[in-house]
Amino acid sequence: MTIVLRGMTWEHERGLGSMVAAARDYQAHDPAVRIEWTHRSLQAFADAPLEELAREFDLLVIDHPHIPLVAEQGALAPLDGGAHDDELHGLAEESVGRSHASYHYGGRQYGLASDAAAQVAVRRPDLLPAPPADWPDVLELARTGRVLWPAKPIDAYSSLLTLAANNGTPALSNPGVFLEPEEAIPVLERMCELASLVPDFCFAANPIDIAEALCADDRWSYAPLAFGYTNYSRTGYRRVRLAYTDIPAGAAGTAGSLLGGAGIAVSAHSGHRAEATDFAFWVAAADVQRGPYFDGGGQPGNAVAWDDDRLDDLTLGFFRNTRETLEGAYMRPRAPGYIRFQDTVSPWVTGMLRGDVSTGALIYRLNTEAARMEEADS
Repeated sequence: MTIVLRGMTWEHERGLGSMVAAARDYQAHDPAVRIEWTHRSLQAFADAPLEELAREFDLLVIDHPHIPLVAEQGALAPLDGGAHDDELHGLAEESVGRSHASYHYGGRQYGLASDAAAQVAVRRPDLLPAPPADWPDVLELARTGRVLWPAKPIDAYSSLLTLAANNGTPALSNPGVFLEPEEAIPVLERMCELASLVPDFCFAANPIDIAEALCADDRWSYAPLAFGYTNYSRTGYRRVRLAYTDIPAGAAGTAGSLLGGAGIAVSAHSGHRAEATDFAFWVAAADVQRGPYFDGGGQPGNAVAWDDDRLDDLTLGFFRNTRETLEGAYMRPRAPGYIRFQDTVSPWVTGMLRGDVSTGALIYRLNTEAARMEEADS
C-alpha cells in the first residue's frame, strides 16, 4: 500500500521545482511513499496562517520567522529526540550561517534548512563587469539611473534591518526598542537617498520582479539588496544571466544582511509523521541538496552543496560569491509576536520612502510597536 504525503511549498522553481524533483527521486528511494506538492504565491508563503495549513498538509516549506508562533501553537512536530538525531547533528554542522539555527526554538528543532538565502547584491555582468564596492559607490552608480531596488513593504523593511545591522546597530537588540533615533537616522537617510534614485515601480517590486527587470531591460545593471535566486544565474533561465555577490561593504563589512531562506517542516497533525520526517531529513541531506534538489531549481541550505564546484560553475559563482554575506547574516528576533510586528510595520517603511511618513514619525511608530510586541510576549 502506498502512503501519500501532501506537501505545501511556494510558487517558483526554487520552491516548487526543487521539491517536485526531490519527491520524484524519493519514490525510487522509498517506493511505498508518494509525495504530492501544492504551491502558494510568494506573498502567501510569507502571510499564510501555518496553523491552518498544518491541519491540511503533512509537509510544509516555511519561512523561519514563523517558527516561534507555530511552535507555541503546537502546529509543527519537533524533529529532534527521535531516530534522526545523528543526522540532525550533522545538518547543524553543515549549516550555511545560522540557517539551521533559525528553525530551533525553545530547545526543539522544528524545521530543517532546505534552502538558504539572505539579501545580497545582483548585477548584469555583461553591463557591469564588477559590482560597487561600498555604499558611496552604489549611490554614485544609482545617480546614473542604472540601479534598481526591491522596496515593496516587506523588502523595504528587510533592507532597513540589513542596513541597521551592517551599520553595527542591529534592530531589536534591546527589549521593546526597535532602534534608538541616533541609530536609525543614518540608515533611513541612506534608504531615502537610494529611493530618490530608483524608478517608481521599485516601491511595489520584490526580488523576483527586480531580477526579471534586470534580465529584460538593458537600462538597468545592478541592485544592492535583494534576496538571491540561483535560477537567474543559470544558463537558459532567461535571455541573460545575473551574477550575485556579497552586499556592499558598510561599517561591519558584509555582515548584517537579513537572513531569509526556507525550511522543511512536518505537521504535528500529520497521520504519517514518521514518513514525513524521513523525507524531511532525506531532502535536507547533502547529496540530495547538491543533486536532484538543485537540479530541480532549488537553492540548497546545506553547506556541502554550497561548496560544490559543479553548482558554483552552473550559477556564475553564486555560492562562493555570496557566502561571506550568508555567514554573517542577521537573524530576526525569536518571538511569537514577531510576525505580527513585521506585518504591521513593513508598510510604514515604504510609506516613508514615498514621503508619506517622516523619518521621525517612523522611528517613533517602530519603537512604539516594538514595545507593544515585548509587552504582549512577556
